[in-house]
Amino acid sequence: MSTPQLVVHRDKELMAQAAAARLITKIVDSQAARGSASVVLTGGRNGNGLLAALASSPARDAIDWSRLDLWWGDERFLPEGDPERNVTQARAALLDAVPVDPKRVHAMPASDGPHGKDVDAAAAAYAEELAAAAGPEDHGDVPTFDVLMLGVGPDTHVASLFPELPAVRETERTVVGVHGAPKPPPVRVSMTLPAIRAAREVWLLAAGEDKAQAAAIALSGAGEVQAPAAGAYGRGRTLWLLDSAAASRLPRALYPPASP
Repeated sequence: MSTPQLVVHRDKELMAQAAAARLITKIVDSQAARGSASVVLTGGRNGNGLLAALASSPARDAIDWSRLDLWWGDERFLPEGDPERNVTQARAALLDAVPVDPKRVHAMPASDGPHGKDVDAAAAAYAEELAAAAGPEDHGDVPTFDVLMLGVGPDTHVASLFPELPAVRETERTVVGVHGAPKPPPVRVSMTLPAIRAAREVWLLAAGEDKAQAAAIALSGAGEVQAPAAGAYGRGRTLWLLDSAAASRLPRALYPPASP
């Protein structure tokens, strides 16, 4: 378990731009070191804001997009192309503008896909895809992602792991179907905490006053069942990227400058 590092930016726009620059550097370094890179994307306003900032950055061309694997931490279980799906939004924000290899874009199944309306079968299929991509050097049934990004919800949820629901208690499966999520749509597919913790680095994104209480709770030693964001950490690094509004309820002592 890595101790959280915090970086606080003036506003959400600057946070998105700085996080995009940080991600470009991490991908390029990973590709230089290992030949390829793997990143887990997140949806929501902060995740999509980061992707839009990356799309508009001239430095995006430093990435070899053909040697990048993209995964998702969770997905709304809706039909392919639905505007509410994270992958649909990611394509609009970034992916349609860069030369990604379609075979390395690992979207979670849609509700009109081969598994039909069976979200649990869809989750099991994604778990199998993760396991197939894991190598002998990885830690179990998922690849060792270079960066796994998560948006933090106002209730402290990350991915589609909501407080007190069964998915956040999962200790063995890497992907689960989520039923009855308190945020619509109620049916989702989500990586679990064991899968999240396989990443080299986990980045948690929080911007806006509505995220301030969640950040304060998650960083105050709360339990992961009550505050799922508290249970999200990387093998080597856990990085909280916040704007000043989201950090407004944190003691200043919690966020000394983090290394780049």
